[in-house]
Amino acid sequence: MHTIEAGNGRISVQSSGSEAVLSELSSSYPLKLLSPESTEQNVCVVYTLTYGGGLVAGDRVRLLADVQGGSVLVMLTQPVLTQISIQGSTKVFKTRQGQRSARPQTSGVGSTTSQRLTVDIAPKSTLILLPDPVTCFRAAKYSQLQTFRLHADSNIVLLDWISSGRKSQGEDWSFSRYYSLNEVWVDDKRIARDALLLEEQKDDLQPLPHRTLADSLAPYSCYATVLMYGPLLERAMQDLSGQYQAISVFKHTKRPELIWSLTDIADGKGRVLRVSARQPEDVRRWLGCALRHLESIVGKDTYRDVFG
Repeated sequence: MHTIEAGNGRISVQSSGSEAVLSELSSSYPLKLLSPESTEQNVCVVYTLTYGGGLVAGDRVRLLADVQGGSVLVMLTQPVLTQISIQGSTKVFKTRQGQRSARPQTSGVGSTTSQRLTVDIAPKSTLILLPDPVTCFRAAKYSQLQTFRLHADSNIVLLDWISSGRKSQGEDWSFSRYYSLNEVWVDDKRIARDALLLEEQKDDLQPLPHRTLADSLAPYSCYATVLMYGPLLERAMQDLSGQYQAISVFKHTKRPELIWSLTDIADGKGRVLRVSARQPEDVRRWLGCALRHLESIVGKDTYRDVFG
């Protein structure tokens, strides 16, 4: 019997006629993969979950995926448990002694929680990655590395976002460290490398008054990045470009509740969308409208599970 290393997972999707078929779906604690039946042709939906509702210090998750045969893989992190849509987040629990870990010898105070995702997307195939926002608890350390390899006629929608924490518990950007790196390659040429590092600065020698992470990121409590590439996303990217050109001529006298920007990549074949807002749910609702063209790809029910 093949043994999977702790925290590892594998997804392989192929096309069989008009259906997307999982040729492999395997995972090991604390990672769990679920795939409900999809009502859309040639679409496979996979939920990436963790036991206990989140990750703790020392957990290391490594997930490999490949999408072949012109199929569509939709990766989500929120399972449908009831008929009521309950929006959640990918939780990274605060560092503390005595918690379970995928690698017990590295767990405990000071350990970094890490996730690594690598996806190969074959020609005419599509990956749509729409996770819930990462929410780091107080003192947590989190590192995320994601690599995507495409071809010129592959398609990708990559959503990567973070919230400030549990404000009801008095936590507002109070984690120790957050690092996220996304790399997108097309035909062995890197078209995008997006890195975000958030951590408290403790250099007491600076002449200026100390600014906390919360001070630097205020007044917003959610930051999101969406990367889109491929012919299947052309209409969605054109619509966003039109909207952005219409609003970019205006200036604000004070910081709005939500701000966004749009940047071309890969000679105009892709876009990077960035959104910030005072509340995570504001970002979710805005993205639900901005990315509405995805509904025709993933299906109405799946789309509403993500954006409500």
